[in-house]
Amino acid sequence: MPVWAWIMVAAAHATTDEPERRVMTATHLWTFPDTVGRLDLTGFDVEAADGSLGKVDEATYEVGESYIVVDTGLWIFGKKVLLPAGTVKGVDRHEEKVYVDRSRDEIKDAPEFDKDDYQDEAYRDRVGDYYAGNGQAGARAEEKEAEPAGRRS
Repeated sequence: MPVWAWIMVAAAHATTDEPERRVMTATHLWTFPDTVGRLDLTGFDVEAADGSLGKVDEATYEVGESYIVVDTGLWIFGKKVLLPAGTVKGVDRHEEKVYVDRSRDEIKDAPEFDKDDYQDEAYRDRVGDYYAGNGQAGARAEEKEAEPAGRRS
C-alpha cells in the first residue's frame, strides 16, 4: 500500500475525542519547522506553553542536529537548558520570540544542561529520548492519560 494510502487510513480512524499526540522521529526532533528557516534566533525571548522561559543563548542549524540553548535567567537560578529544534512550534520575528511546545516543568525536568558535553552525542541522545517521550516527560504524560478523568488535576 502506498504511503499516501496509509495516511488516509490513519486519518479516517482518528477521532476528535483522542488527545493530540506528537510523534517525532529523531530527525524531526532535531529539525526546526520550515517557518524558522535560517533566521538567527540568538537573543530572542523564549515562551514555553505555560509562560516565559528565558532567552536564546545559542542556536544551531545543522540538518537533523539543530537545537537552541536557552538561558533561563533567574527562573531556574541562572541555568541553561538545551531544547531540540523540533520543540519549537513557531517564531514571531517582529516580537523576537520563540514559542516551544513544552511546559516549563517539562523543560525544568529535562536532563541537566552540561556546558562541557552538550555537543556530545551521548548527551544529545539523553535529551532526545526525554523530549521524544522515552524519558520522564513521556512517562508522566502516559501516567496522566491512565488516570480516571475525575482525578486529573
